[in-house]
Parts: sequence; C-alpha cells; structure tokens
Amino acid sequence: MKKNNQFIMQKLKEKVSSERGEIGESLITVTAIALAAVLMFIFPLMTMADRNDEIAQLAIETTVREFVDDVRTKGTLTWDDYDKLVQDLSATGNTYDIEMTRTVRDENEAKKVAQAVAEKIGEDTSFTEFTSQILEKLGGEEGAIIFKEGDIFSTAVKQSNQGLAQQFKNFLYSVAGSDISPTAAEYAGMCTRDGN
Repeated sequence: MKKNNQFIMQKLKEKVSSERGEIGESLITVTAIALAAVLMFIFPLMTMADRNDEIAQLAIETTVREFVDDVRTKGTLTWDDYDKLVQDLSATGNTYDIEMTRTVRDENEAKKVAQAVAEKIGEDTSFTEFTSQILEKLGGEEGAIIFKEGDIFSTAVKQSNQGLAQQFKNFLYSVAGSDISPTAAEYAGMCTRDGN
C-alpha cells in the first residue's frame, strides 16, 4: 500500500511538472506572438507616421520661408497672402498657430540728439506690431500692409494638434518623463523694397 501511495504521488508530481512546463511554453508562445505583432504592424506604422511628420515639417518650413520672402520682396502683405499661407499649411492635414511680427523702422532724420555731438542726426527708432494688430489691419479698411525698406517681418508657425507619431512618442516618453515638441517653423527677413 505504501509503495502504491508512493507510486501515485510520483505520478502526480510528474503530471504537475509537465503541466507547469506546458504553461511556461504557452507563455513563451504568447509573448513571441505579441512581439511579432509589434514588429510586423506597430513598428512599420510608427516608421510611416514618423516620415509623415518629417514631410510635414519640411512642408511648413518651405511654406513659411516662401511666405516671408514673398512679403519682404514685394513690400506688401495682403489678406490673400495670409489666406494662402493658411491653406498651404492646412494641406498637411494638421492645424497650426501662426504668429506674425512686423518691426517698423521709424526714421528720425529731423531730430537731433542732446548728448554727444550737437550736429549728430538722431538715430532710427522702431516699433513692433504683432499678429492681432497685423490681422486687424488686413481685415480692416486698409486691406493690406505696406512695408518700407528696412522693416523686418517674421512668421512663426507651431503645430497645435498632435500627429500619430507624436502621440505615440509622447506616450512612450511620458513614462521616461520627457515630452516631444510639436512641429514648428520660424523665419524672418528684412524688406528689400518699399511696397506700393
């Protein structure tokens, strides 16, 4: 009887250890399938999304550069110019915050300075207009902004939504404690001619 009990206990131990081995093999199989799914589907998806973000970055840099160069070489900014910028940016499928700055050179040729040499003519001063003021002038009676030679015009564009690649990277990097910045471009230039 004792040998019989030992025999039964031996068989039970073998059965339990074989089931544990099957569970371990099943766990390895499930892990391998999950890893294969990541490599086959998620990694290529992330690569394509990342390339789309790079293409969008290049597109907005080019669009902003062309916009600023067009304004500074023409010497004028119209509502149509601004609307074309908005349309070109929206063609990337993202939304953007646009900030424009105009630094106007104000010549003070008639003013003399009190310090230093009495014959010295006063230096140029400047003032700055920002996006809200620029858009107000574009939408108002004037309908256009006329620049003078020497005025400085700059435009900064920053993506206000997140693309697929940015969302995934932000999810991964939030675990590590850092964040991915959205797509952005900035360009400035001095007007080369008076607009008329």
